Amino acid sequence: MIVTLVVGSLYTNCYLVICDRTQEALIIDPGFADHESTRVLNEIGRYNARVKYVINTHGHADHASGNMKIRERTKAQIAIHHDDAEMLIDSRRNLSEMFGLRVNSPPPDRILRDGDEIKVGSLKFEVIHTPGHTPGSISLYSRSENIVFTGDTLFAGSIGRTDLPGASLRKLISSIKSKLLTMPDETVVYPGHGGATTIGRERIFNPFLELI
Repeated sequence: MIVTLVVGSLYTNCYLVICDRTQEALIIDPGFADHESTRVLNEIGRYNARVKYVINTHGHADHASGNMKIRERTKAQIAIHHDDAEMLIDSRRNLSEMFGLRVNSPPPDRILRDGDEIKVGSLKFEVIHTPGHTPGSISLYSRSENIVFTGDTLFAGSIGRTDLPGASLRKLISSIKSKLLTMPDETVVYPGHGGATTIGRERIFNPFLELI
Protein backbone atom coordinates (compact mmCIF):
# COMPACT_ATOMS: atom_id res chain seq x y z
CA MET A 1 0.00 0.00 0.00
CA ILE A 2 1.22 3.48 -0.87
CA VAL A 3 -0.22 6.54 0.86
CA THR A 4 0.77 9.90 -0.64
CA LEU A 5 0.76 12.99 1.58
CA VAL A 6 1.54 16.38 0.02
CA VAL A 7 3.38 18.39 2.66
CA GLY A 8 5.32 21.59 3.23
CA SER A 9 5.45 24.90 1.43
CA LEU A 10 6.99 23.32 -1.68
CA TYR A 11 4.29 20.64 -1.91
CA THR A 12 6.59 17.68 -1.39
CA ASN A 13 5.26 14.17 -1.81
CA CYS A 14 5.76 12.27 1.44
CA TYR A 15 5.11 8.57 0.89
CA LEU A 16 4.01 6.03 3.48
CA VAL A 17 4.74 2.59 2.04
CA ILE A 18 3.20 -0.30 3.96
CA CYS A 19 3.63 -4.05 3.57
CA ASP A 20 0.08 -5.44 3.47
CA ARG A 21 1.19 -8.71 5.06
CA THR A 22 3.08 -7.39 8.08
CA GLN A 23 2.11 -3.68 8.42
CA GLU A 24 5.82 -2.91 8.52
CA ALA A 25 6.41 0.37 6.71
CA LEU A 26 8.81 3.01 5.53
CA ILE A 27 8.35 6.74 5.07
CA ILE A 28 9.99 8.40 2.10
CA ASP A 29 10.79 12.13 2.26
CA PRO A 30 8.94 13.47 5.32
CA GLY A 31 9.38 17.14 4.40
CA PHE A 32 6.57 18.55 6.49
CA ALA A 33 6.48 21.60 8.74
CA ASP A 34 5.98 21.06 12.48
CA HIS A 35 2.28 21.92 12.34
CA GLU A 36 1.73 19.13 9.79
CA SER A 37 3.30 16.40 11.87
CA THR A 38 0.00 15.40 13.48
CA ARG A 39 -1.55 14.71 10.07
CA VAL A 40 1.32 12.46 9.03
CA LEU A 41 1.45 10.64 12.35
CA ASN A 42 -2.32 10.13 12.24
CA GLU A 43 -1.97 8.39 8.87
CA ILE A 44 0.61 6.06 10.37
CA GLY A 45 -1.81 5.26 13.19
CA ARG A 46 -4.76 4.90 10.86
CA TYR A 47 -3.09 1.98 9.09
CA ASN A 48 -1.47 0.57 12.25
CA ALA A 49 1.82 0.88 10.42
CA ARG A 50 5.11 0.06 12.13
CA VAL A 51 7.63 2.41 10.55
CA LYS A 52 11.02 0.75 10.19
CA TYR A 53 12.82 3.37 8.08
CA VAL A 54 12.66 7.03 7.21
CA ILE A 55 14.39 7.32 3.85
CA ASN A 56 15.42 10.64 2.33
CA THR A 57 15.85 10.52 -1.44
CA HIS A 58 18.21 13.47 -0.95
CA GLY A 59 19.21 15.94 1.73
CA HIS A 60 17.23 19.08 0.93
CA ALA A 61 15.13 20.41 3.80
CA ASP A 62 11.83 20.08 1.93
CA HIS A 63 12.41 16.31 1.91
CA ALA A 64 13.92 15.84 5.35
CA SER A 65 12.50 18.45 7.75
CA GLY A 66 10.14 15.94 9.38
CA ASN A 67 12.82 13.35 10.15
CA MET A 68 13.09 14.24 13.82
CA LYS A 69 9.35 14.11 14.52
CA ILE A 70 8.94 10.72 12.85
CA ARG A 71 11.95 9.28 14.62
CA GLU A 72 10.79 10.56 18.02
CA ARG A 73 7.39 8.91 17.64
CA THR A 74 8.27 5.69 15.79
CA LYS A 75 11.96 4.99 16.61
CA ALA A 76 12.48 4.42 12.88
CA GLN A 77 15.98 4.49 11.43
CA ILE A 78 16.90 7.44 9.23
CA ALA A 79 18.62 6.46 5.98
CA ILE A 80 20.22 8.56 3.25
CA HIS A 81 22.97 8.17 0.66
CA HIS A 82 26.52 8.70 1.79
CA ASP A 83 27.05 11.76 -0.42
CA ASP A 84 24.12 13.69 1.09
CA ALA A 85 24.48 12.57 4.71
CA GLU A 86 26.12 15.80 5.91
CA MET A 87 23.25 17.85 4.51
CA LEU A 88 20.90 16.55 7.19
CA ILE A 89 22.79 18.25 10.01
CA ASP A 90 23.81 21.44 8.18
CA SER A 91 21.15 24.09 7.51
CA ARG A 92 23.35 25.77 4.92
CA ARG A 93 23.88 22.60 2.91
CA ASN A 94 20.25 21.47 3.10
CA LEU A 95 19.22 24.95 1.86
CA SER A 96 16.89 25.76 4.75
CA GLU A 97 19.13 28.69 5.69
CA MET A 98 18.41 30.16 2.25
CA PHE A 99 14.78 30.56 3.34
CA GLY A 100 15.57 31.99 6.77
CA LEU A 101 15.09 28.64 8.53
CA ARG A 102 17.38 26.28 10.42
CA VAL A 103 16.23 22.78 9.62
CA ASN A 104 18.41 20.09 11.14
CA SER A 105 17.67 16.38 11.18
CA PRO A 106 19.25 13.82 13.48
CA PRO A 107 22.24 12.23 11.76
CA PRO A 108 21.44 9.13 9.71
CA ASP A 109 21.34 5.72 11.34
CA ARG A 110 22.05 3.99 8.06
CA ILE A 111 24.24 5.17 5.21
CA LEU A 112 23.05 4.02 1.80
CA ARG A 113 25.07 3.23 -1.30
CA ASP A 114 24.21 2.18 -4.83
CA GLY A 115 22.93 -1.39 -4.93
CA ASP A 116 21.91 -1.61 -1.28
CA GLU A 117 18.62 -3.34 -0.47
CA ILE A 118 15.90 -2.00 1.81
CA LYS A 119 13.54 -4.63 3.23
CA VAL A 120 10.17 -3.73 4.74
CA GLY A 121 8.11 -6.78 5.52
CA SER A 122 7.87 -8.71 2.26
CA LEU A 123 8.76 -5.63 0.18
CA LYS A 124 12.24 -5.13 -1.21
CA PHE A 125 13.65 -1.94 -2.68
CA GLU A 126 16.95 -1.48 -4.49
CA VAL A 127 18.84 1.73 -3.79
CA ILE A 128 19.82 3.31 -7.10
CA HIS A 129 22.26 6.21 -6.94
CA THR A 130 20.89 8.88 -9.30
CA PRO A 131 23.07 11.98 -8.78
CA GLY A 132 22.39 15.26 -10.50
CA HIS A 133 19.86 17.16 -8.41
CA THR A 134 22.21 16.57 -5.48
CA PRO A 135 25.37 14.46 -5.31
CA GLY A 136 23.66 11.82 -3.20
CA SER A 137 20.22 11.65 -4.78
CA ILE A 138 18.75 8.15 -4.88
CA SER A 139 15.79 6.34 -6.37
CA LEU A 140 14.12 3.35 -4.71
CA TYR A 141 13.10 0.58 -7.09
CA SER A 142 10.92 -2.45 -6.41
CA ARG A 143 11.18 -4.83 -9.32
CA SER A 144 8.44 -7.11 -7.97
CA GLU A 145 5.98 -4.25 -7.42
CA ASN A 146 7.03 -2.47 -10.63
CA ILE A 147 7.39 0.91 -8.92
CA VAL A 148 10.18 3.44 -8.43
CA PHE A 149 10.39 6.46 -6.12
CA THR A 150 12.56 9.04 -7.89
CA GLY A 151 12.73 11.97 -5.46
CA ASP A 152 13.68 15.12 -7.38
CA THR A 153 15.44 13.27 -10.19
CA LEU A 154 12.52 12.58 -12.52
CA PHE A 155 9.07 14.20 -12.56
CA ALA A 156 6.05 13.77 -14.82
CA GLY A 157 7.09 15.79 -17.85
CA SER A 158 10.08 17.36 -16.14
CA ILE A 159 13.31 16.83 -14.19
CA GLY A 160 14.80 18.10 -10.95
CA ARG A 161 16.45 21.52 -10.64
CA THR A 162 20.13 21.74 -11.47
CA ASP A 163 20.73 25.39 -10.54
CA LEU A 164 21.37 24.63 -6.87
CA PRO A 165 24.69 23.96 -5.09
CA GLY A 166 26.11 20.54 -5.94
CA ALA A 167 23.75 19.98 -8.86
CA SER A 168 24.70 18.95 -12.39
CA LEU A 169 22.44 18.81 -15.44
CA ARG A 170 24.77 16.41 -17.23
CA LYS A 171 24.82 13.99 -14.29
CA LEU A 172 21.05 14.24 -13.85
CA ILE A 173 20.27 13.38 -17.45
CA SER A 174 22.85 10.59 -17.37
CA SER A 175 21.26 9.15 -14.22
CA ILE A 176 17.82 9.13 -15.82
CA LYS A 177 18.93 7.64 -19.13
CA SER A 178 21.36 5.03 -17.80
CA LYS A 179 19.52 3.94 -14.66
CA LEU A 180 15.82 4.81 -14.85
CA LEU A 181 14.98 4.47 -18.53
CA THR A 182 16.37 0.92 -18.45
CA MET A 183 13.33 -0.09 -16.37
CA PRO A 184 10.22 -1.56 -18.04
CA ASP A 185 7.88 0.99 -19.62
CA GLU A 186 5.05 0.05 -17.27
CA THR A 187 7.09 0.89 -14.16
CA VAL A 188 5.12 3.44 -12.13
CA VAL A 189 7.14 6.51 -11.13
CA TYR A 190 6.39 8.21 -7.82
CA PRO A 191 8.26 11.54 -7.89
CA GLY A 192 9.18 13.99 -5.13
CA HIS A 193 6.69 16.58 -6.39
CA GLY A 194 3.62 16.35 -8.62
CA GLY A 195 1.67 13.40 -9.91
CA ALA A 196 2.75 9.86 -10.71
CA THR A 197 3.75 8.79 -14.19
CA THR A 198 5.40 5.82 -15.90
CA ILE A 199 8.84 5.18 -17.33
CA GLY A 200 7.32 4.57 -20.74
CA ARG A 201 5.48 7.86 -20.75
CA GLU A 202 8.58 9.81 -19.74
CA ARG A 203 10.69 7.99 -22.31
CA ILE A 204 8.38 9.27 -25.07
CA PHE A 205 7.04 12.61 -23.86
CA ASN A 206 9.52 14.17 -21.41
CA PRO A 207 11.11 17.05 -23.37
CA PHE A 208 13.94 17.59 -20.87
CA LEU A 209 15.51 14.24 -21.71
CA GLU A 210 16.62 15.67 -25.06
CA LEU A 211 18.75 18.39 -23.47
CA ILE A 212 21.95 16.33 -23.52
